[in-house]
Amino acid sequence: MKPLEGIRVLDLTRVLAGPYCTALLADLGAEIIKLEPQRGDDYRHIGPFRDGESGLFTLNNRGKQSVALDLKQDEGLTLARQIAAQCDVVIENFRPGVAEKIGLGPKALRTETPDLIYCSISGFGQEGPFRDLPAYDLVVQAMSGLMAATGEAGGEPLKSGESLADLMAGLFGSWAILAALVQRSRTGTGAVLDVAMYDALYSMLTTSHALYLYGDTIPERVGNRHPLSTPFGCFATMDGQVVIAVLTPAQFARMAELIGRPELSDDTRFASDEARTQNEQELRDMIETWSQQMKTESAMVALAEAEIPSAPIWDISEATQSDHARDRNLVVNLAHDRLGTCPVVPQPVRFDGGQVHASEGAPGLSADAQDVLTRFCGVDNAGFARLKSKGVVL
Repeated sequence: MKPLEGIRVLDLTRVLAGPYCTALLADLGAEIIKLEPQRGDDYRHIGPFRDGESGLFTLNNRGKQSVALDLKQDEGLTLARQIAAQCDVVIENFRPGVAEKIGLGPKALRTETPDLIYCSISGFGQEGPFRDLPAYDLVVQAMSGLMAATGEAGGEPLKSGESLADLMAGLFGSWAILAALVQRSRTGTGAVLDVAMYDALYSMLTTSHALYLYGDTIPERVGNRHPLSTPFGCFATMDGQVVIAVLTPAQFARMAELIGRPELSDDTRFASDEARTQNEQELRDMIETWSQQMKTESAMVALAEAEIPSAPIWDISEATQSDHARDRNLVVNLAHDRLGTCPVVPQPVRFDGGQVHASEGAPGLSADAQDVLTRFCGVDNAGFARLKSKGVVL
């Protein structure tokens, strides 16, 4: 039995933050009913595609059921409310105020179902001066402090290579829903959850927080090295780069011995992590005098033998094809109506030593409409045909 079996979720979300949140819940066994506009989730139309199916949509909508309703028609809205009334959780990521305006907000739904857990995911939250600002991941990265602290020393600000604001909001959304479910089991009452992409990403910038809140310092861009610890970053080899991460005095002593400079352990310039960071360039030159004389693989072997944390820099293919990723089943193949099977990356936590993930791939647009409307709304075959003819359901 999966941890969330018996929990039912109405998913009103689209694109990434919300669908990632509900995909995590689907992995844990929750029943996810994805209510889509009749055009479908925007991500159905964003590539890359395989046999007409979006990779982004397929990855983030595993294990869900799809119903496409026209919420501008009264019957469509009524059906959506009927489904919501039989769910434990409703999740939406409309612009703030839109869900309430169309009759699917927390006030309307929790009046009918007081123990409902209602989660709103938005760019800047349901309240506050930025609430109505358009919020794409890039906007949030730019305003959070992340971009200002990311990039080469003296260079321009850089965004992360992934949509971290979306993903963090989805992750915190699932975390908050689970906490609200525990609270409900104790009190019998539901909750209204306000998850902002901005707040979620900002909360993760712990190094920047330490520098600013405790060191009265605005973080500077330092490239691939750590802003507080040294040597902690990328170092040139004969054929590329190797990552070296030294934090403790014992690790630094072994590093000094390895590069043939054991006296550095007693050098006041490198006596502490802070001192080493202040003299980072001088120490880097000494390390690269050693590392540039060998290939990356040889440097890795030497560092491993010295018990110094290190790593090669892999691309996504190398990471995916690694023995570790294969042994841990980081990518699994699920059944898919059009693709036969589809690779997805499920939630990563093992439960009692076992992997927990959705049992099926992403649904076709409105593929589950008749089943869902029959189970939750009592719609028979004739009624379903009538709804389709009126364009209420796709």
